[in-house]
Amino acid sequence: MIEIRIDRPKFEYDIHALVKSFYPKEEVLVSENVTAPLFEVKYGNDRITFKELNGAFEDSEGIPENIERPEEKNAVKRLIYRSLREYTGRELPWGDLSGIRPTRIPMKLLSEGLSDDEILQHMKEVYLISDEKGLLSIDIAKRERRVLEGIDCEKGYSIYIGIPFCPTTCLYCSFTSNPISKYRDRVEKYLECIGKELAFTANARRDKRLETIYIGGGTPTTLSAKDLEVLFSLIEKYYDVTRLSEFTVEAGRADSITRDKLKVMKAHHVTRISVNPQTMNDETLKLIGRRHSTEDVIRAFHEARDEGFDNINMDIILGLPGEGVKEVMHTMEEIKKLSPDSLTVHSLAIKRASRMHEWIEENGYETMINTDETMKIAENAAAEMGLLPYYLYRQKDMAGNYENTGYARIGCFGIYNILIMEELQPIIALGAGSVSKVISKDGRMHRDDNIKDVDLYIEKIDEMIERKRALFSLE
Repeated sequence: MIEIRIDRPKFEYDIHALVKSFYPKEEVLVSENVTAPLFEVKYGNDRITFKELNGAFEDSEGIPENIERPEEKNAVKRLIYRSLREYTGRELPWGDLSGIRPTRIPMKLLSEGLSDDEILQHMKEVYLISDEKGLLSIDIAKRERRVLEGIDCEKGYSIYIGIPFCPTTCLYCSFTSNPISKYRDRVEKYLECIGKELAFTANARRDKRLETIYIGGGTPTTLSAKDLEVLFSLIEKYYDVTRLSEFTVEAGRADSITRDKLKVMKAHHVTRISVNPQTMNDETLKLIGRRHSTEDVIRAFHEARDEGFDNINMDIILGLPGEGVKEVMHTMEEIKKLSPDSLTVHSLAIKRASRMHEWIEENGYETMINTDETMKIAENAAAEMGLLPYYLYRQKDMAGNYENTGYARIGCFGIYNILIMEELQPIIALGAGSVSKVISKDGRMHRDDNIKDVDLYIEKIDEMIERKRALFSLE
């Protein structure tokens, strides 16, 4: 464990995230009460000092009087980053940035009229970011701005519908998911509750425009074709889906995708789906708990094309156990043969709520490989398929301290993905474990979480609706 003593309660989360990025294998504790720390952060009247207590280094940075909190936080992070970079000999591709939405920085600066060169220089000076990641975030921010020009962010909103069921739970997963075999007899009641939330939302927001619908999970296609028919009919009871800018279903795992389900989705005007292999290596699929083969992925993809879907996304994860250059190259070669319309490249994020923690304890962190080379393999393959980077986000504890990037053909950019990342429009979330977000007139974001437990969600659906009513009153 790495323990860090701070002499006042400030920026503990950011200090933790940054030190953890340099020491991903270690538990990190940041506290005022640590008695035998390895590192120490101390504030003076006009300086902050970061030192390793065995005397290997000590560095400090001036803190001007009356400095705003964001600038003070940036100064603290720069100091820690510079010190640990020197101490460990490591460079982090995103510098000291620990937030999940780095494109927000260039988005704001673009709106202020700064040039690309000025934005890059700012990001390098303030956040110590690499040229490559700075240019990537600027490129994506400009592409997002063009997509958002056609979206009514003031009067529009999007709906997320969570289907918290899966065939099995993957090794790395921390999302709200439950084995469908256990909950099959509660699906009908669950969909009734979704219907209640839809009815309330449609009425409460009748003066707003519904822009996009995204059905995620879990794995939405664990529902039967009959259950999907019920769900889509409920949606169409309250909304004209033919007027949506985008209607996405995260079909997800190939072992849950069948031709009859694809026919139902197509008949109900779904415009975008995902067929997500995560890897095209069968041994890894078995290891992470996905009960399908690469042949199943290929079959599901071709069936989706046969049914007329012309906006198909595929997800992959880099840094899966035991996967290096050879395995990633194989995955990308197989995906290039399919030529999806968009590709989302995830860097493995090791979540506390996933079973991956136990796996790492037994097998070692070193099995999680993600490097510049594997990231570049995926990036180059996307370019070869004519896919452009259009959205980006980061998570805590990502393998290699990289990012998740969405690539797509022009005209196939995931509008919902951009909206949820930039938080420019309310997202009204229905279903167990989903999170609604609205923006008040003063620009602040307010959120409300639905209960995660499926049985409690069903039991307390009226309470969920009343909480939404209270949330909407803040707009």
